[in-house]
Amino acid sequence: MDDSEELKLAFTGSLVEATFIKSLLEENGIGALVRNTMEESFVAGWASGGHEDSSLVYVAAYNLEDAKKLVEEYLQSRKNL
Repeated sequence: MDDSEELKLAFTGSLVEATFIKSLLEENGIGALVRNTMEESFVAGWASGGHEDSSLVYVAAYNLEDAKKLVEEYLQSRKNL
């Protein structure tokens, strides 16, 4: 990804899950960025949100559809365990 690409939200969840999703996307040729809002709020001196929704995974806008498909497949496979 470069600085000129528009980023779109592909996933919201815990840091552990977001990190896994980022790896999954990258293994499939989709660059991803994780933003940890809880850590950002701690640095600012206050706490925001909970661990279950503290991390956001962003992808380039042109990869959003493929990324969401991969995320959905992962979430469905997790439900079937």
